[in-house]
Amino acid sequence: MIRKRKTYSRPKRPFDKVRIDEEAKIKEEYGLKNKKELWKAEAKIKSMREKAKKLISAGPDEQQALFDRLGKIGIKVNSITDILGLDKRDYLEQRLQTIVVKKMLARSMKSARQLITHKKVLVDGKMVSAPSYVVPFGLRDKISLKVSKRKPEKKIVEAEASEDNKIINEKTDEIVEPNVKKDEELTTEKDSSEASDDKPDTAPAEDQVENKEEDKETQEEVKEDAKENA
Repeated sequence: MIRKRKTYSRPKRPFDKVRIDEEAKIKEEYGLKNKKELWKAEAKIKSMREKAKKLISAGPDEQQALFDRLGKIGIKVNSITDILGLDKRDYLEQRLQTIVVKKMLARSMKSARQLITHKKVLVDGKMVSAPSYVVPFGLRDKISLKVSKRKPEKKIVEAEASEDNKIINEKTDEIVEPNVKKDEELTTEKDSSEASDDKPDTAPAEDQVENKEEDKETQEEVKEDAKENA
C-alpha cells in the first residue's frame, strides 16, 4: 500500500497570534471545516509561484501555457509578476463551495457546504460531493441544484386508502347478500315443512263422528224391530 504524501505543510511558528487570528477569520469567511483546508490552499499557491519562478527565463510560449492552465481554473494572470502576487484567497475563490454562494444557490457558506456534502449540487449534470472541488471556468454556468422528487402527502395517501377500502367493502357486500338471501329462503322452507308436520290429523276425528251416527241409526232400527215384534 502506497502511503499518500501530505498536500500541505504546517506553519513553522505554530503559536503566532497574528497568523492564528488571520486564519480563523479566513476559515469563518469561506466556511472551511478546519485549518488543513486553508493550508492546502497555501500549498497550491506556493507551487504556482515556484513554477512561475522557473519560467522567468523561459520563452513566452511556455509562460503562456502556464497562464492558460491557471485561466482554466478561474485565475486570470497575464504575467509572471501576477502569479507571484497571488494569495490564498485567490485560490479559495475558485472552490465549489464559494461559487455556489456567489451564484445565489445557497444563503451562506455553511448551507452551501451542507448542500454539497449531501449530494444536492450538480456540475454539468454530474454530482459533486467535495466542497473543495475547483470548478473549471467553462463549467461555472452549468452549476445547478438537484431536483428532488416530492413524496405524496400523507393526507392524499390516506384518502386513497379509504377509497380502496370502500371498494373492497362494496364488493364483499355484493358477494355476501345473495348468500344471505339463499339462507333466508332455506330457513323459511324448513320452517314451513316443520309447521305442516306439526298440524293435527283431522281425518280420523271425522270418521269417528260418522261411525257414531251409524251406531245411533242401527240402535234406533233395533228398537223399532223390537216394538213391532212385541
